[in-house]
Amino acid sequence: MAYSKKLEITTLEKMMLIHCRDIHRPERAGLCPECAELLDYARQRTEKCVFGDNKPVCSECPVHCYRPAKRGDIRKIMKYSGPRMLKRHPILAVRYMYRKKFKSRPD
Repeated sequence: MAYSKKLEITTLEKMMLIHCRDIHRPERAGLCPECAELLDYARQRTEKCVFGDNKPVCSECPVHCYRPAKRGDIRKIMKYSGPRMLKRHPILAVRYMYRKKFKSRPD
């Protein structure tokens, strides 16, 4: 898997952990079953991206490969976790913003 895809999956994992811990408050460490299922779905969609190694960030992609309900769930998680990423995972947050701003158009 390309580095950009790995980075996107890692960033999404961190964002989902922030959201799940703050909102769902699972009893044990990690994600609740609902968030774990959504992360698996997002991972599969990212790995199968039609743009391959030139994958843009999903929010800037011209192809919507997520089902509408899942896309809404991911948006909600990103809206909540995005601002918190700067404090908890600043390097990942800055890398994501850089990719979104400068490298998000597929060739």
